[in-house]
Amino acid sequence: MRMRSIELLEQLQADVRQLILTASHLQKEQVSVLTLQPAAGKWSVAQVLEHLNSYGRYYLPAIERSLAKSEATAAEWFKPGWIGNYFTKIMQPGNDGKLTNKFKAPKEHTPVLKLDVNTVIHTFLEQQHHLLNLLDEAKGKNIGRIRTPISISRVIKLKVGDTFRFLVAHEQRHFIQIRNVVSELKSTGASRSVTPLYRQVV
Repeated sequence: MRMRSIELLEQLQADVRQLILTASHLQKEQVSVLTLQPAAGKWSVAQVLEHLNSYGRYYLPAIERSLAKSEATAAEWFKPGWIGNYFTKIMQPGNDGKLTNKFKAPKEHTPVLKLDVNTVIHTFLEQQHHLLNLLDEAKGKNIGRIRTPISISRVIKLKVGDTFRFLVAHEQRHFIQIRNVVSELKSTGASRSVTPLYRQVV
């Protein structure tokens, strides 16, 4: 399987813009809704976003360094690596929009309970704009030759094209989770102020 590099990067940018739009709607919701856990052991919306922020704190600087030090110019085609493609596929929601695989978050990516939700959302939005810029920069690079180490093992390195794909798929996955949290709060009547926040991401 291979894909045109520019088409991949532009599709990822479109996906990120949709994530920005969806996250922006969360700023209109009451703080209590965003910080309420739907059940014991389940993350609140704020916790889900902070989980994503923890990945951004690692991957965005890692991608930036990889792009900056590479002189490999853009190639027309990108062929995913088997590891990167595997990580991306298991993160992506199913065609029906449901999450089929469940994973336990690594300790370093597990969010605390008490969070300043405004700061969390602001950080997420800043990171997404940074990601858009990196995707734009990558259009002039060979995204099949540049590699970045993954967060759980610096020994394993992915093609930067796969790193982008994994990062966006991971975010899309958790925005499905955010939709489900809000729906669960509505169905149980846990919060009367919950309003539709989720717009289709995938």
